[in-house]
Amino acid sequence: MVDLSVHVGDLCLKNPVVLASGTCGYGRELAKFINLEMVGAITVKGLSMEPWQGNPPPRIHEVYAGVLNSIGLENKGLESFLREDLPFFETIETPLFVNIWGKNVKEYVLLARNLDAVERVTAIELNLSCPNVEKGGVSFALQEKVFEELVGKVRHSFTRKIIAKLGPQIFDLERALQILEREGIDFVSATNSFPGLAVNVDEQRFVFSRRVAGFSGPAIKPLALKLVYDIVSVTRLPVIGMGGIVCWKDALEFLLIGARAIGLGTVNLIYPDAAQRILRGIEEYLDQKGIPSLEAIIGKVR
Repeated sequence: MVDLSVHVGDLCLKNPVVLASGTCGYGRELAKFINLEMVGAITVKGLSMEPWQGNPPPRIHEVYAGVLNSIGLENKGLESFLREDLPFFETIETPLFVNIWGKNVKEYVLLARNLDAVERVTAIELNLSCPNVEKGGVSFALQEKVFEELVGKVRHSFTRKIIAKLGPQIFDLERALQILEREGIDFVSATNSFPGLAVNVDEQRFVFSRRVAGFSGPAIKPLALKLVYDIVSVTRLPVIGMGGIVCWKDALEFLLIGARAIGLGTVNLIYPDAAQRILRGIEEYLDQKGIPSLEAIIGKVR
């Protein structure tokens, strides 16, 4: 039997597949397609303290080899999640990551404190690409001082694992990673969607009301792979790599360059059973190569 377990820092996952934030909803949405006990971890969609309506439709627009989304972080809010969805996770043992976001530092901290009291939550994932309302709507990831304040205050508010989710836009990658290390963040996940634009030629207008949307899917994989490689090259923090993964070969590319686990996002919208397919492909690959464990090849290509 091939051993697919991986160590992400001192957290041991049964396998490297993490369902990424957003495309698996609150977990139950995929439960009718796959056994959620079989994946390494589940990340629920980004939660805010209060329910958030998100952007007006249209919210999804398909393009070549990917999709643009303008969901606008719509979610039910923390209280509803704890009441309606947390009981479901008590019935399974798969590690639970909760992606969180806020309009300012105070909201992130409040979320972290509330979730710290929920033992079922294995880790929180900080969405650092959100707009900081108090600073003119500029992303937290583009403001070094606010980034540092946010990370430090959340670290003091949550006693278990914290994942920092980095997108392609950041004030300075190496400096940001130094801050994450110094403040005691446990893992990095990368990458978030890339900024994109679409125009409706027939109606001569932008497709989305907010013009710019998040681009994800197979087309971004080379870009995501390069970003993950850059992160792995300059930090000791374990990395969960994601961006454009569709098949087991895609997943192995991220693992071979040093990601400790991989996140599945847009592919879940295409193949809801993608996690199962990818795990089977990785297992067959290792078996054919005569490699007894996945750990043996992580970071082999440098």
